[in-house]
Amino acid sequence: MTKTILHISKYYYPDEGGIETVAKYLAEGLTDYRNIVICYAGSGPTRTDTVNGTTVWRVAPSLNIASQDICFSYCRYLRKVCREYDPDIAIIHCPNPFVYPIAMSILPAHCKKILLWHSDILTKGILYKAIKPFETSALKKSDLILATSPNYIDPSSPIYRYREKVKVLQNGMIATDFDLRDGDAERIAAIRATYGNRKLILFVGRHIPYKGIDKLIEASQYITSDCRILIAGRGPETERLKALAAGNDRIVFLGKVSNDDLRCYYHAADIFGFASITKQEAFGIALAEAMYCGCVPVTFHIEGSGVNWVNVKGVTGEEVPLNDVRAYAAAVDRILADPDLQHRYAEAARKRIQDNFTDSRSVEVARHILSQL
Repeated sequence: MTKTILHISKYYYPDEGGIETVAKYLAEGLTDYRNIVICYAGSGPTRTDTVNGTTVWRVAPSLNIASQDICFSYCRYLRKVCREYDPDIAIIHCPNPFVYPIAMSILPAHCKKILLWHSDILTKGILYKAIKPFETSALKKSDLILATSPNYIDPSSPIYRYREKVKVLQNGMIATDFDLRDGDAERIAAIRATYGNRKLILFVGRHIPYKGIDKLIEASQYITSDCRILIAGRGPETERLKALAAGNDRIVFLGKVSNDDLRCYYHAADIFGFASITKQEAFGIALAEAMYCGCVPVTFHIEGSGVNWVNVKGVTGEEVPLNDVRAYAAAVDRILADPDLQHRYAEAARKRIQDNFTDSRSVEVARHILSQL
């Protein structure tokens, strides 16, 4: 009899984000299971729909506290899902603290409860003190905890004490989305021509503090190479960042870039300016996407983050001390001044992602882990 996996995610496709990407390829890739998703509705009313054959229950939130959605009827809908599908396994994508006590109390006793630990909650204020008991209880009651990199386990104070039941399930990027297609060569050439065929440094991601975009802008003052810095995405920090970059004609804000265009930007760029500064950046799906496309990464060293597991210093790209913008600029210049070095990094970066960090590889590892439950 086919077993059922219930994926409990904060949001789900077409809502975008690293966790949403992982939830989607697991739900669609674990084809030897029946996969059901319950999540918050990013917009619109409570509803059920189907995404590529996966049934998705979207629950409209009642309010939002500190970027965490809360729904007063979530219990009712989770009970309904459990009655209808009787899940054998639940994969809870973390952090999602207000869901922890609900899930742990409602999921069937026979259901194996897995916490996929994408990152710690790094804000340690009054709110965290309030939700920490929920987090601790979920960790105790879980059957398995999955970290996204080996680097994350020991420095993570919540999961370290439960390390005997921690395994690693690396994230992956959806490789087929970033393979070149007919007509892409012309589109890539057009992107380069737009910026005078100068060297291109690309950032892709939400404009939020831990992404370190302000560090990239600061580093641009010390980069001597003739280049343009393209900043894709948007977020609550966008206007502040534009003000910070005012008068710097080498910085261009692209706004939201479609997935179809993003592939061409990755292939057009020489360097991926991945300047995240805290371990809230636990892995970096965009980092893997860029490396797969041969876009050479320059990263900061972040203790306890998987970023420096994905990008291997001196092999697939450059890594510099945290917040050292002069060293960051020097690393960029070093790569751009040496085409042979850039080529070696690009080839090694692509191979590392192909071998370790694609969606198919992550699903393969997940299938093996689940078979041992």
